[in-house]
Amino acid sequence: MEEKEILLTQEGYEKLEKELEYLKTEARAEISERIKVALGFGDLSENSEYDEAKNAQAANEIKIADLENKLRYAKIIDESEINTKTVQVGNTVKILDIEYNEEMEYTIVGSTEVDIKHNKISNESPIGAALIGAKKGQIIEAHTPGGVAKYKILTIAK
Repeated sequence: MEEKEILLTQEGYEKLEKELEYLKTEARAEISERIKVALGFGDLSENSEYDEAKNAQAANEIKIADLENKLRYAKIIDESEINTKTVQVGNTVKILDIEYNEEMEYTIVGSTEVDIKHNKISNESPIGAALIGAKKGQIIEAHTPGGVAKYKILTIAK
């Protein structure tokens, strides 16, 4: 199975590396300590603390493997190559929702860096995918779960 490239900003890549380091060191040590304490309670057949600690250990190892995989296939976006002629990952785009006459601003990021609270949307989301490659002044259509939405691109910035 061929893995797909995962687009990340330098900041996003460093954040994943930091999380991976935490999971491999501090989280593993904390879980190991929980298992050791639970083993001291005796009979494992009715030891819920032991079961919970082993489940936490399994979940932690799955998360570690997932992060290692993401970092292995990561492609860091070179900010010097980002331009403002067409929308691409790394751009901040101001758009006008034509139906509601409402302006919105989004930063287009790779799928692992999505942060709706900070208006960071994925290049794979319906709006993000519709914006990729579009130019200032262009009207695009995004096929969203609520139907087709039309947006006019007002500005494209780095």
